Amino acid sequence: MKIQILGTGCAKCQKLAETAKQAADELKLSYELVKVTNLNDIMGFGVMVTPALAVDGTVKVAGKVPSVDEIKKMLS
Repeated sequence: MKIQILGTGCAKCQKLAETAKQAADELKLSYELVKVTNLNDIMGFGVMVTPALAVDGTVKVAGKVPSVDEIKKMLS
């Protein structure tokens, strides 16, 4: 599973990365966490507000930092 954090590295982007990692670890998933920071790459996902979370190339949420439980549902 590839978990992608789309954002320029702001505090919310870092928080989303931490929360996504925690959720994946609690679910005992085998995953790769990738931070996508290039604006052209981010826009390539169709994302206009960051931070955003994509799983295997599919955007699950944009513009907010969901809770660990919300992310777990997205990863399941």
